[in-house]
Amino acid sequence: MDGSALPVNADAAPNNLEPFWMPFTWNRAFKKEPLLLASAKGMYYTTVEGKQVLDGTAGLWCCNAGHRREPIVRAVQETVEHLDFAPTFQLGHPLPFELANRLTSMVPGDFDHVTFCNSGSEAVDSALKIALAYHRVRGDAARTRLIGRERGYHGVGFGGISVGGIVKNRMFFGPLLNGVDHIRSTHDLERNAYSRGQPEHGAEFADELERLCALHDPSTIAAVIVEPVAGSTGVLIPPKGYLQRLRDICDKHGILLIFDEVITGFGRLGSSFATEHFGVQPDLITCAKGLTNGVIPMGAVICRKGIYEAFETWADETGQTIELFHGYTYSGHPVAAAAGLATLGLYQDEQLFQRAADLAPYWEEAVHGLKGARHVIDLRNIGLIAGIELESRPGKVGARGYEAFRKAFEAGVLIRVTADIIALSPPLIIEKPEIDRLFETVRDVLQSLD
Repeated sequence: MDGSALPVNADAAPNNLEPFWMPFTWNRAFKKEPLLLASAKGMYYTTVEGKQVLDGTAGLWCCNAGHRREPIVRAVQETVEHLDFAPTFQLGHPLPFELANRLTSMVPGDFDHVTFCNSGSEAVDSALKIALAYHRVRGDAARTRLIGRERGYHGVGFGGISVGGIVKNRMFFGPLLNGVDHIRSTHDLERNAYSRGQPEHGAEFADELERLCALHDPSTIAAVIVEPVAGSTGVLIPPKGYLQRLRDICDKHGILLIFDEVITGFGRLGSSFATEHFGVQPDLITCAKGLTNGVIPMGAVICRKGIYEAFETWADETGQTIELFHGYTYSGHPVAAAAGLATLGLYQDEQLFQRAADLAPYWEEAVHGLKGARHVIDLRNIGLIAGIELESRPGKVGARGYEAFRKAFEAGVLIRVTADIIALSPPLIIEKPEIDRLFETVRDVLQSLD
């Protein structure tokens, strides 16, 4: 197969689409007018009809090095030929050890251990469990409360939804985990509209954590989790000083700080991780997506020095032979680990993080070139991320955004929408002419909308 079409036994006919209950999708509308992708290469998808589509979203924030990159494909092929699966419960194989070494060496600061899983959602649930267990093994078992943030997205596990703050993700599933509270969102359109990079106003929003400490008593709080840049909710960028203020409050009260870097990790901001970009060090980092360039599902939790040691000390003192009672069948899967190693090698060989940093000023000008475009009420950018907030139609939140998504695809550009916010996050290999085309298409689409 040359990659230009689906296998001969596949069928794109709508009457065969029904059994797949698609995630986060308006299924009835999709199956009436399906958008089906057949192949991808570099910056482009190709549809089943043979039409090229410029990828303005790196797949789903994950294909940072572009699509179908030969070193990653080759690594996956060679690994599966030799080792399709090996357990990592009381056994091992070399690849996840090597990948963990690479990850800890690329994160600035004193991060020294990594545990693997299969997705960002699992990484978040793993980090929350590690935080709870960390306090318990240190003899501080009263710390059971978890603090998230309004409009935060931390995947779809019960832990991630509980600490997350997107209403539609929470409303279907009842009360979720007990003992969870939320600080307010940093979104402040009145003061920060059309900010370039970090907004000037809003560092004081971090003081919401002090209010919750006073309400619940800080000795009951185990961890605070935030996205350094909130992506799936519509690109909310932290105000200057905000993340450092959160760090200071957590230090004051002995609370662990978790950065959910599933989106911001691996070059999206022009640096390895947001912790490097903002100069603020959390205690735990969750990552996924760009870890394997989206080729094989994989997630990870990267732990700051002292976390792992606390479990070792507890095990020694209690005579336990297992330090952490947590893991997944596919933790450190050999094929995923091979994809991760090849991906990190590609990032380094092509200096893609620096490339993103170099392109960021051009990207910023392109983003803010949409100021005054029809329906636009705010523009925000950082690294190679953009948020384009549209005025909603009265009583029909999300309708204008969905229409923009469909029309952009018809025009040969893939964008992502959250309600009426367009989020853009292209592969880091994007060229300036492709940036121009991306934003010209968005402008034309917005002009065509009612």
